[in-house]
Amino acid sequence: MATNTASGAGSPESTWNRIMQLRPAVWQLYLFWVIPLSIIPPLMLYYAGTHHGGKLMPAVNTGELKAMAILFFVVEVVAVPVMALVVQKLGQVVEMPPEYRDTFRLASVAPTPLWIAPLFLFVPSMLLNIAISALAMMLAALLIFVGVDPVFRLKDAGQSLLMAGAILAAGLVGWVIMVILALVSWGYVVG
Repeated sequence: MATNTASGAGSPESTWNRIMQLRPAVWQLYLFWVIPLSIIPPLMLYYAGTHHGGKLMPAVNTGELKAMAILFFVVEVVAVPVMALVVQKLGQVVEMPPEYRDTFRLASVAPTPLWIAPLFLFVPSMLLNIAISALAMMLAALLIFVGVDPVFRLKDAGQSLLMAGAILAAGLVGWVIMVILALVSWGYVVG
């Protein structure tokens, strides 16, 4: 957040700086990061539904699970480029609109903990999965807060905090929309 503190080699700040220096093309990041990681939650949803019965979620048949998993995957892969566009537009608020490529990096890297957290669905414990999901949300928020400076190149800590908060709020709205779509599709598929 627009500070002058030194960053260690393994710090989140140094990692973001490396990501910004690599400058992967949007299609590369999408094809080799977003799509592979976006596959994890729907696969784990399917796994949990077929292996844990009604322990983590209501029992549904495999056809219904497949339909829900496919829809969830599609929503995920559409959400990242849309979120990148939203983040780019938020840059206009601080009169520092970054390139789409940079906002796509932020929108691609920030949800990584949320994509990896469903791996814990291998363990049929609701309490564990709620705790891991909460931790994943906190880590995603941290990635947003740390990623704002390299993407927007803001000099003022106040602007950085406001921008990170706005991005976090937009991401939360996007997440709520995804959950609503999942619940609606679940009701449609099951009903």
